[in-house]
Amino acid sequence: MQQRYKSTRGGTAQDDYSFEDALFSGYAPDGGLFVPVSLPSINREKDQYSLWSNMTFPELAYDVLRKFISPTEIDDANLKSICDKSFPLDAFDEECYIPIKDVGSSLHIAELFHGPTFCFKDFGMRPVINLLSYFAELRSRPITLLVSTTGDTGPAAVHAVNDASNPLLTILVHYPHGQISDFQRKQLTTLQSNYVKVASFEGGGDDMDWPIKETLLSSKSGGKDSGVGAVEGGRLFCGINSYNIGRPLVQMTLFIWIYLRMAEKLGLSPGDENSLIDMVLPTGAMGNLTGAYMAKQMGVPIGKLYCGVNINDITHRVIDRGEFHQQKIEKTLSEALNVEVPYNFERILFYLTGGNESLVKGWMETMDKTKQLTLNEL
Repeated sequence: MQQRYKSTRGGTAQDDYSFEDALFSGYAPDGGLFVPVSLPSINREKDQYSLWSNMTFPELAYDVLRKFISPTEIDDANLKSICDKSFPLDAFDEECYIPIKDVGSSLHIAELFHGPTFCFKDFGMRPVINLLSYFAELRSRPITLLVSTTGDTGPAAVHAVNDASNPLLTILVHYPHGQISDFQRKQLTTLQSNYVKVASFEGGGDDMDWPIKETLLSSKSGGKDSGVGAVEGGRLFCGINSYNIGRPLVQMTLFIWIYLRMAEKLGLSPGDENSLIDMVLPTGAMGNLTGAYMAKQMGVPIGKLYCGVNINDITHRVIDRGEFHQQKIEKTLSEALNVEVPYNFERILFYLTGGNESLVKGWMETMDKTKQLTLNEL
């Protein structure tokens, strides 16, 4: 069956989109975020966990993405090639990709920093860039990617675009001046590449999000299933921060891989619904949280998901007391988590409400207008 996509805010009754359109659009036309029309249920596939347990990381990424991308859009051979190209062993300094270290008291740490830019975003960004590059070649159309970064996303994106070396694919990255680490600023600004442009701006980490969203929504043209996002003069503009559905979809693989490795370590039967594994995630824009929650919704035996934040703690405030209120971003040592309006909270709300599009639409339109949303218990 062909997987289709829809907006968290509902759109119209006729609005469902191909993976290509959802990937290139970033935001849905009604301002919402794309989600799959349905999530596949893993528990119904009896041998799935035993098959997954014996796969390499690129093989697992392929198998997960195959559930969300129709073969009529990308055939098996090309999707496998994209996954292999995204996770070459020589780009990661650990053969197992994600070493898991036992730190005692039933606690383990999954190290996600063994990629090319030493950041977990390498796992999400490289496949997304290679998927976009594939469609750019297919359509023979120039594409410019728009990114706002507080540290992690930008370096992973520019290095992935540079590695893709596709003349049709370029990127423009914006970062808040003085509010990302020196190391990550150098990762952005010292890369010599014909495909990459980097600009700083005055303000906080969230301040470029709205201009980028307005740019993407105001210059839309074309129609469904056309592979068209925002277009100016024949060039397509595409946003690739984690509001883009490609990001949580590919990052889902992280949590399935970590779950499988933890099941091995603990001697659990993979897929055992009575042996749940809790996970703690450093949380900024909630992209990783969304990928983990979607995997959980599909039936992967993940227990509680805990969000770790810094003083820019809107995620804590909304979970603790229902206050999704934007505040001024404060500078911290953990700059990559300096987010005050996590885009993916909209997707989390969508799933928490059982896909109640009208409720999510009302809430998020209130947030868009007032920068404050107070929620009752879900």
